Amino acid sequence: MKMQRLLALTKMELKKIIREPAYLFLMLLFPAVLTIVFGIAFNDPELGMSFNAMAPGLFAYACIFIIMTVAQSFSDIREQGLLRRLNATPMTSGDFMGSQIVSNMIISILQVLLVFLLALPFGFSPSTNIGGLLLAFLLMAIFSLSSVGLGLITATISKSSGTATGLSFIFILPQMFFGTFLPITSTTRPIAMALPSYYATDAISSIYSGTSLLSSNILIDFAFVSIVSIIIVIIGILLFKRFGNK
Repeated sequence: MKMQRLLALTKMELKKIIREPAYLFLMLLFPAVLTIVFGIAFNDPELGMSFNAMAPGLFAYACIFIIMTVAQSFSDIREQGLLRRLNATPMTSGDFMGSQIVSNMIISILQVLLVFLLALPFGFSPSTNIGGLLLAFLLMAIFSLSSVGLGLITATISKSSGTATGLSFIFILPQMFFGTFLPITSTTRPIAMALPSYYATDAISSIYSGTSLLSSNILIDFAFVSIVSIIIVIIGILLFKRFGNK
């Protein structure tokens, strides 16, 4: 994998996303609309609701939703036979996979930034400094790796991009309900603790509540998300290269 080719492919992928309104809506506008809807619906002080409690889940959900777009994208790539044609070019499958990972991490950061900015008018006020904000964005970028990996796994077992869209919710819904938005109870905690989104949301909540960035809770959450995300994306790459490109 050469850095020059990786950067060129990443730039090309980002341009392709910008030129496709449907992908642009799913990746950027949908999290923005969701933030506004949640801000209007749940930011009611008389009901004891605070957008500060909802925002971390929205940040995680923005990254989780990449599962569907990655699954769709790689299903289309398989149908076009793009990876099989790489052998006739200087580009390797590693270059291509790397560019997909980097471009989706960039999109994730943009999604989280968009959600962050739109949350501010609804009363979101993180009690942290610039270091905490940077750590939160870094955590979300790493967390997005798990979504890329799950998207690749979905594409591997899907026969078309339409099928990939439906199957992606097998991974999206559990993380959305048990790892982000729903309050964790003694019944749901075992399920939630098996999901990386739970640890990502917990770490973000701790960071934005003003907890020390060196606290054991944040460090453990950060380590878990990092390790699991790397493992998932490696599994996704290996499975797609082995079975998903046929």
